[in-house]
Amino acid sequence: MGIVEKIKEIEEEMARTQKNKATEYHLGTLKAKLAKYRAQLLEPAAKSGGGGTGFDVQKSGDARVALIGFPSVGKSTLLSKCTNTQSETAAYEFTTLTAIPGVIDYQGARIQLLDLPGIVEGASQGRGRGRQVVATAKTADLILIMMDATKSDEHRRLLEYELDAVGIRLNKEKPDVVFKRKTTGGITLNVTVRLTKTDEKTIRSILQSYKIHNCDVMIREDITTDEFIDVLIGTRKYMPCLYVYNKIDAISMEQLNKLARTEHSVVISCEMGLNLDYLIDRIWAELGLVKVYTKKRGVQPDLNDPICLRKGATVEGVCNGIHRSLATNFRYALVW
Repeated sequence: MGIVEKIKEIEEEMARTQKNKATEYHLGTLKAKLAKYRAQLLEPAAKSGGGGTGFDVQKSGDARVALIGFPSVGKSTLLSKCTNTQSETAAYEFTTLTAIPGVIDYQGARIQLLDLPGIVEGASQGRGRGRQVVATAKTADLILIMMDATKSDEHRRLLEYELDAVGIRLNKEKPDVVFKRKTTGGITLNVTVRLTKTDEKTIRSILQSYKIHNCDVMIREDITTDEFIDVLIGTRKYMPCLYVYNKIDAISMEQLNKLARTEHSVVISCEMGLNLDYLIDRIWAELGLVKVYTKKRGVQPDLNDPICLRKGATVEGVCNGIHRSLATNFRYALVW
């Protein structure tokens, strides 16, 4: 039996199992097996340089934004409207066959927008160019999930499922859990909060299923079984995400109002150019970048050429942003 068949079998067993206190332990073990098989499914492709290597697009600018969606939702049109980059578009599916980069100029900052090929159902298991799309999405600082406002919310659920299956966690924080392997001493489990979504028995069974018999675990948050498995695997990517609903000119005001008020959502119309400026403002806000301006003594700073840094960056980071050799000979800085 292949890995895909094993994954399907476990998913079917989980769907059949009723969720209650008695089945919590069994479901936890199944989830651990499922996560292990999904990791194995992606590993061979990454090692061989095949389907999991991503598209060869050099990262440029101050941040990278990945544009993901099903075929024919208007991703290529959005890219050309926001970046003046021409992407091959047509009225049929699968027009974008490779990753097409463009650059958004935002008040002196340069944001790389990457139009990735349309995702199809089963992308996490290698259908279409799913693995390559996902491997490239993991290199981004923000994900834009683009959807057709005239279609059902099922599209959003399917896209979230495909990304979740390959370890991309959207709009989630890393669990407050410290996990350290050791050579001897058995399992030491310290829990500083009351666990309501899992229990210590399930956590120990998950450790055993991963053949971990010596480790220190400190849990400082009321986590779920899935979140503990994510900590063990250690390759999960926690990323901010914006849900972009296109074609709002084709829906009612009631639908528009509902979508616009949904958390992490932006409503636009690429064809009519509606709300695109607001979308770019939201992209900037979600990236959480800080603009730093340099100046010479007695001279006003050049406000047209900022250095963009992540929040919490240091003076050394600014030096490296200007030139790698600057930090070694640097003496002091005045910051305001």
